[in-house]
Amino acid sequence: MMNRSLAIIIAVILVAAILGYVVLSRKHEDSLRIGLSMDTLQEERWQRDRDYFIEHARELGAAVSVQVANSSDDLQLQQCQNLITQDVDVLVIVPHNQKTTAKAVKDAHAANIKTIAYDRMIEDCDVDLYVSFDGVRVGELQGEYAVKHVPKGNYVIINGAKTDHNAHLFREGYMKVLKPYIERGDIVIVHDEWALDWEPGNARSIMENALANNKVDAVVAANDGTASGAIQAIRAEGLEEKILVTGQDAELAACQRIAQGMQSMTVYKDVKELARLAAAAAVKFAEGKEVETNSVINNGRIDVPSLLIEPVSVNKDNLYEIIVKSGFHKKEDVYKYVPRSEWPTD
Repeated sequence: MMNRSLAIIIAVILVAAILGYVVLSRKHEDSLRIGLSMDTLQEERWQRDRDYFIEHARELGAAVSVQVANSSDDLQLQQCQNLITQDVDVLVIVPHNQKTTAKAVKDAHAANIKTIAYDRMIEDCDVDLYVSFDGVRVGELQGEYAVKHVPKGNYVIINGAKTDHNAHLFREGYMKVLKPYIERGDIVIVHDEWALDWEPGNARSIMENALANNKVDAVVAANDGTASGAIQAIRAEGLEEKILVTGQDAELAACQRIAQGMQSMTVYKDVKELARLAAAAAVKFAEGKEVETNSVINNGRIDVPSLLIEPVSVNKDNLYEIIVKSGFHKKEDVYKYVPRSEWPTD
């Protein structure tokens, strides 16, 4: 009788222990907290990144606290400090400034919090991981498209924000392609300027100044936002469809312009995959696990372990195949301003 009672007691203890372990495991899983510090949400692209990142993190059992700096260095540093004091497990940063954000990485490490640079490198610090696209390749795709269609003529270069590490990578890529054409005298750079904070309005002013003094055959615009500003200036002069304009990010407005013939190309970067990789890496860090990488990028201080995704060049010919069929944008949205009789069919 005592043996049976003892067996029951032991069984109850074992069940309680198992249930307790499950509860603790769930509690641990639910308690994973990721801080996401974003430069801006003004562009459609960054809204997608935020939403996809939160979605993937939740699927993996982590909660995400988002702070948006509105392109302010000081505010971003304050917000990062706020996330650190909230005791997040990992800090993911989309930096506004490639250099000043290094302080946030240092502060996070002082609190034993690992850091991830999301899509933009943070320089001169010991950031733990960089997750992005191959930025130099993005620029190469822009340059390759431009020289293929306009191998001779006057070019305007509208770079991104000078404070953004990616803007320098993109420039490295397209200038690498343009250089031999420039050296032969086939291409003349008549205007070359950086657009403050990637603002379309700044890009428009740059383009207006270029058009006021030059005949322009092609514009290498660093992203779709700067391309939109350039195209506004071009349309104001009645020159739409006469000047090649590059871009990147495959924003809906840019895809619509490509469908209409106003923008020549963009570079598609699968931000859903980017967000998935970053969220998975953040959760692994939070769990104390290692993250497998496929590259290293030097940030001026260390060779940063990196996860890089290959970008894809998109123009009117493959717009439907790459953008619509992938589900990135809907067909009715992309071709909204094109007569239905001209819509592509499967």
